[in-house]
Amino acid sequence: MTQRVDLSTVMDRLAIDDLVTGYAVAVDDGDWSAFRDLFTDDGRMDCRSPGGIEGAIPEVTDWLTQSLRPFPVRQHLIVNRRVTIQDLGGYPGDRAEVQADYVCPMRWESGEDLVAGGRYRFSLTRTDEGWRLSGVVVQERWRRTSTDRSD
Repeated sequence: MTQRVDLSTVMDRLAIDDLVTGYAVAVDDGDWSAFRDLFTDDGRMDCRSPGGIEGAIPEVTDWLTQSLRPFPVRQHLIVNRRVTIQDLGGYPGDRAEVQADYVCPMRWESGEDLVAGGRYRFSLTRTDEGWRLSGVVVQERWRRTSTDRSD
């Protein structure tokens, strides 16, 4: 592998990391225009595990807008990112996968807390505009509310 290929792979990984971070920030800030811009035109998202829907990004964006409205405070922490870039015989391809764990503390308007955790599976495609999400699957593994604890 040449240095040029190595540098290209590093640049891809940085761009992919930036895209995943952009996803978290857009959801947490409720910036639905920025959220939609992260996806390919045919992008899809599966939120069924935490009780949501699966569908095309415009449909999922509408659902997220409504379902997250009662949570004025939310903060996705996406960690343990495992990035796999398509390998075309030693050269990076135009597809990638990211598996990443998340913890997401949120606060209802009432002041009660909800914290959930799980794993994301991101599918990415290189486009003329750069890397974009073509699919996202949310796999919630646990959740806790402030009323679940005895303080």
